[in-house]
Amino acid sequence: MSFLHKFGTALVKTLPPETAHRAALRALSLGIGPKYKCDHTSLKTEIAGLSLPNPIGLAAGFDKDAQVPDAMLAAGFGFVECGSVTPLPQAGNPKPRLFRLSEDRAVINRMGFNNQGLDNFAKHLRARKGKPGIVGANLGANKDAKNRATDYITGLAALWGLADYFTINVSSPNTPGLRDLQGGDALEDLLGRISEARQNLTGDAPSLPIFLKVAPDLNFAQIERITEQARTYGMSGIIVSNTTIERPDYLQSAHKNEAGGLSGAPLMSMSTRILTEFYTASAGKIPLIGVGGIASGGDAYTKIRAGASAVQLYSALVYAGPSLAADICDDLAARLKADGFAHMREAVGTLAGDKA
Repeated sequence: MSFLHKFGTALVKTLPPETAHRAALRALSLGIGPKYKCDHTSLKTEIAGLSLPNPIGLAAGFDKDAQVPDAMLAAGFGFVECGSVTPLPQAGNPKPRLFRLSEDRAVINRMGFNNQGLDNFAKHLRARKGKPGIVGANLGANKDAKNRATDYITGLAALWGLADYFTINVSSPNTPGLRDLQGGDALEDLLGRISEARQNLTGDAPSLPIFLKVAPDLNFAQIERITEQARTYGMSGIIVSNTTIERPDYLQSAHKNEAGGLSGAPLMSMSTRILTEFYTASAGKIPLIGVGGIASGGDAYTKIRAGASAVQLYSALVYAGPSLAADICDDLAARLKADGFAHMREAVGTLAGDKA
C-alpha cells in the first residue's frame, strides 16, 4: 500500500462510518484508488461459466448503486458484486445504522437495503457496457413489497444483459421477514419462479449465472434442503454467507449489542463451518463462494480449502482499505505454491473433502 493510500485509509477511519463510506465512494469515483493487476496464473478462476483473473471478489454492500465497480476491479478484485438493489428506491433504516467494532475488527450494520433503485442501477451498468471485468448484481426486495418474490423477478428482468451474474439475497437480517424466504416452501416457490423467469429471459441462449446468498445462522437440516432446492432449480451456486445475528461472548466493543448483522473477523469461524457443511451436503457438486471474516490471504485460503471456488470480502476494507485485494492475491498465490498446488482449483475442498 502506498503512503497516499495508507494516509487516505487512516483519514477515512476518523469519520463516522457512513460518512466514511460515502467519502470512499467519492474518492474512488474520482480515480483516487489503488491499481493492481493480478498476474498469478495459479489464481485464474472459472466458476459457473465466469472467467475471473483471481478468486477474490468484492461482496455486496460496498457499492450498492453500481457507482464504482471499475475502480474496485482496477484495485485488484477479480469480480465485483454491486447492490443490494431493490425495484424502488428506499431510504433504509433510521441512522445511525452502521457501527465499527474496532476492538473486534468487525462491523454491525442495519442499513435496510438503502439504495437508489433499479433504474439508477441499470443506468450505471449501461454506462460501463463493453468494459472488461465481471460485475454482478445482488437483488433484494423492497421492505413494503406486497410480493417479495415478484421483486426478485423484476430485478432479473430489468438488469438482464447488463450484469454478468445475479445473486438472490434472501439472507439479510435487516429487512423484517426477508430471511423467512430461506425456509422450505417459501424458498421452493421463489426458486421455482426464478427458474421460470430465467427460461423466459434466456430462451435458447446460455443463461447468465444466478447465485443464492444464504445466512450463517442455519442448521444442517436446513443446509441440506437449501442445497437440494438450489440444485433442483438450477442455481449456479451458493454464496455462504451473509451477516449473522449472533453475538459471540468475546466481543469487546461498546457497540457489540447494536441490532443488525455482524460481519468481519468474528464471522470467520462460523461462516467457514457453514461453508464446509454446504460443501459436504452438495458433495462438492455445486459451486460455493465463501464470504465472512476474510481479511488476509490466509483467511481466503482457509475458505478455499473448506470448499469455496471463490471468495468475497467487504468488512475488512473498513480497516485495511481497497488495496487489501492485491495483498490477498499475492499472499494466496504464495500459500498455494508453498503447499505444492499448481492452481487454486486443486485446493478447493481439501479440508472438507473427506466429508463430501
